[in-house]
Amino acid sequence: MTEPSRRRPAIVVVDDEPAVLAAVARDLRRGFGERYRIIRSASGEEALDVLRELVRRGEQVALLIADQRMPGLSGTDYLVRARGIVPSAKRVLLTAYADTAAAIEAINQVSLDYYLLKPWDPPEEQLFPVVEDLLTGWEAGAALESGGVRLIGHRFSRASHDLRDFLARNRVPARWLDVERDAEARQLLAVAGVEEDGLPVALLEDGTVLERPTVLELAERLGIAGQPTSEHYDLVIVGGGPAGLAAAVYGASEGLKTIMVEREAPGGQAGQSSRIENYLGFPAGLTGSDLARRATDQARRLGAELLTVQDASGLRVEGAGRIVELSGGGSLSASSVLVASGVSYRQMRAPGFPELTGQGVYYGAALTEARSCADQHVVVIGGANSAGQAAVYFSGYAARVTMLVRGDSLAKSMSHYLIEQIEGLPRVEVRTGTQAVAAEGDGRLRALRIRHRDGDETVEEVDACFVFIGAAPRTEWLAGVVARDDKGFILAGLDAKGDGWPLARDPFPLETSIPGVLVAGDVRARSIKRVASAVGEGSMAVSLIHQYLAEP
Repeated sequence: MTEPSRRRPAIVVVDDEPAVLAAVARDLRRGFGERYRIIRSASGEEALDVLRELVRRGEQVALLIADQRMPGLSGTDYLVRARGIVPSAKRVLLTAYADTAAAIEAINQVSLDYYLLKPWDPPEEQLFPVVEDLLTGWEAGAALESGGVRLIGHRFSRASHDLRDFLARNRVPARWLDVERDAEARQLLAVAGVEEDGLPVALLEDGTVLERPTVLELAERLGIAGQPTSEHYDLVIVGGGPAGLAAAVYGASEGLKTIMVEREAPGGQAGQSSRIENYLGFPAGLTGSDLARRATDQARRLGAELLTVQDASGLRVEGAGRIVELSGGGSLSASSVLVASGVSYRQMRAPGFPELTGQGVYYGAALTEARSCADQHVVVIGGANSAGQAAVYFSGYAARVTMLVRGDSLAKSMSHYLIEQIEGLPRVEVRTGTQAVAAEGDGRLRALRIRHRDGDETVEEVDACFVFIGAAPRTEWLAGVVARDDKGFILAGLDAKGDGWPLARDPFPLETSIPGVLVAGDVRARSIKRVASAVGEGSMAVSLIHQYLAEP
C-alpha cells in the first residue's frame, strides 16, 4: 500500500448536480490526473467529512472547487468551514453569471483565490491555465513547508530569526524546529553532536551541519548568492523590489544585458506583505511573496541575471561607464544604472526596543513568526497600509492583536478597504492617540509600556511586537554622488538639474543628477508609495534608458 506521505495531493470537487460534477472531474483528470487525485463529493457536508479523513491520514489537499448553488450548504459556507480544516488549500468557487456578486463577496469571506464562471469551455483556455496557476502557487508553498533545510534554534534568538527570515523570503524549502518545543530538534542535535552553544544550526540535505552560520555563509552553501557572468552590462539594477523586478523584466525582454543586485531577497519591502489587495488584475489579492516569485521567475526566464545577498556600496563614473561597487568587494560595470534600492522601516529608539530586536520585536511583517504567535497577544505599531495588512494577517493566528496608532484616526494613512476589514475583525483592537514608550523583557519581549491619549502610562504583557513607523531611503551609498533631498530621497528629472548637470538636454523624468543613472520606486523623492506605481516606474525607466543609450 502506498504510504500517505507519498500519495498524490488531492483536488476535492463538490457539486450537487451530477452532470456538472462529472464534467469538472473529467476535465481535471485530463489536465492534472497524473499529478493529483481528483475526489468528488455531492454535497458540502460530505466533502467536509472527506477533508477531515484526508487530514487524519496525513494527506495533502491542494485545491478545493465548490459550486455556489447547493442545497443545505452553499459553496461559500462550505469553503468557510473547509478553510478551518485545510487552511493552505487553494479555493475556487464555481458560479453562474448571475452569482458574480456572491463570488466577489466570497473573496472577502473566505479569501477566495478564484471564481470560475460556468461553462468553462474550452477547458484548455478557461480551466487549465487557472488551475495550473493555483497549483503552482500551492506547490511552492508546500515545498517550503516540507523542505530540505532544517533549521534548529531558539524562537527568541535574533540569529535564528534572521536565518528563518532569509530562508523564507528567498523561498528556500526549510523546516524550523524550536529547540524548546520540538523533541525532534533535540534528537537531531544529539545525532549531529551539536551543543546548545552552537545554535542556531542548519542541517542541509547533503548532510552538512552549519553551526551558528551567518546569512551570507548559509546563502553561499545553498548556492543562492550567485556570481555575475559578464564583465560589462547594459543595465545594472540596484534593488529587487517591485520597481527593480519590473525593470529586470522589461530590460531583459527588450534585449538589454541586465543584472539585478538585491541585498536580501527579491520582492523588497513589498515581498514581506501578507496580502496586496489593490493591485490591478488580482481581484482576490496576492501575497507579496507570490508577487516576488512570479516576477523573479519571469525576469529569469527572459534572461535577466539576479545577484542576491549582495549590496551596492558605492557608485562611480568612468567616462561612459557607470561602476557599481559591491559590499562583497567586487564591482559591476555598466552603461546605465537604475537605483531601486527602496526603503527600510525606521527603527524604534525608545528604551528596550534596540536590545529586543529579533527577540520579540520585529520590523516589517516578519511572516515567519506568525504561527509562533498562535493564541498570543501581538502588538502592531503604526497606522499605514503595511501595519493594517499585518494586523489582518496576524489576527488569523493570535488571540489578540492590538494596533497602537499615534494619530487620531486610521483614515489619514490607511486605505478604506483595509479599515473596513479591520473593523470587522473581533480579535483586532485599534487604539488611536497611543504610543509605545518602552519595551521590557529578559532576553525576549515580555511587556510594553504604553502612553495613552490622556498622558497616562500602563504596562501590558505582550508576546510579540511588529513595528511599521515610516521608512528611511537606502541611499547612504550614494552620499555625495547623486543629488538627494534633505531626507535622503533621490532627486530626479528637473529637480536633479543643478549647476553640475553636464548635458545640453534636460534630465529625463527619472534621471538623477548623473546622466545614465536613473531612479525608480520608493527611493525616489516625491514618489507615490504604491506597488503599482513602483512597477510602472521600473518599466518606464527601461524606455528612458533606451533613449539614453541611443544618444551619440
